[in-house]
Amino acid sequence: MSFTSLRLSSSLQKALADQNYTEAYPIQKEAIPAILNGKDILGIAKTGSGKTASYVLPILSKLQGGSISKNRHIKTLVLVPTRELAMQIAEVFQQFSSALPVPIRCLAVHGGVSINPQMKAMNKVDVLIATTGRLLELVDSNAVHLSDTECLVLDEADKMLNMGFQDEMNRIFALLPKKRQNLLFSATLSKDIKDVKQVLLSDPLVIKIEAKENTLDLIDQIAYSVAEEKKGPLLRNIIKRNKLEQVLVFVSSAHRADAVAYKLSKNGIQATSTHSKKSQGARTENLRKFKTGKLRVLVATDLLTRGIDIEFLPYVVNYDLPRSPKDYIHRIGRTGRAESPGEAISFVTENDEHHFKVIQKKAGTRLQLIDSEIALKK
Repeated sequence: MSFTSLRLSSSLQKALADQNYTEAYPIQKEAIPAILNGKDILGIAKTGSGKTASYVLPILSKLQGGSISKNRHIKTLVLVPTRELAMQIAEVFQQFSSALPVPIRCLAVHGGVSINPQMKAMNKVDVLIATTGRLLELVDSNAVHLSDTECLVLDEADKMLNMGFQDEMNRIFALLPKKRQNLLFSATLSKDIKDVKQVLLSDPLVIKIEAKENTLDLIDQIAYSVAEEKKGPLLRNIIKRNKLEQVLVFVSSAHRADAVAYKLSKNGIQATSTHSKKSQGARTENLRKFKTGKLRVLVATDLLTRGIDIEFLPYVVNYDLPRSPKDYIHRIGRTGRAESPGEAISFVTENDEHHFKVIQKKAGTRLQLIDSEIALKK
């Protein structure tokens, strides 16, 4: 289905055409008309399926013809679990808003940076993309008001509704008007998502885009059996031997990320790390360099499993295995996006083997472990 049949405003239609967006993804085909009609949405679709545009486009289309909002009274609130995701979504809003005759003012707010510039920038904002902690700080400072919010979006709703965010989410829900449009989007349908339908959504349209059996076909998955002390040499060997560029490496901790990046750099491979202990400025700059191809290897914790969107990222490496099969899917889902092939490489120690079998079973795949000693001799 083409975007021209989805009843978006003419300005957005032109912007989509100018950027060579012609065919809508399945989640967009179903969500956009329903959102334009004011329906509550529960959208479940895999990572990289176009979920962000499926709500950004109709929200901007509706705001074009709406009344001017009171200063510091937000019309649309988008809640996200990470700073990186907030900035990523804000980029999409701004990308399409800039093409409108009268641009819709959008702003991302999050922790890790000074709150004062965000407070000053809140004037006449219509769409606010926020992490929960920083949003409540702004509310407590009287910098933003949610009493006139017409639309609430929870992106990565499964993560937003888990126990770690529960108190903050309850405070925010209490500040919002009861009559509003609710849009929840997630890659997975967890128990938290099922339960929330009873309290947060009013007669929702449930859109579940089933993952095709060959959904991982675009991702070439490879696994190496490797001793813990040989992980570093194996990683360097793979990158150098195969001349890999733009490699995202996942590790288990911030300390580990720094150590792996240091070793890569010491061995002539341009690399840096990103994790929650880095300043927001450093995280943003490292991600920018990586996305634009100016950085060969980015070593990250799971902070980035849902906060990075690179359309043609070719390589993901699980230097340390993730804790759950769901995290494995999110990690390798950074590659093989937008119908482009990618490669996911996992390092499996002897102690990891049982856990890796569980991951494979849940992910619906089965990999033969390659002996790293043989690989290192090549």
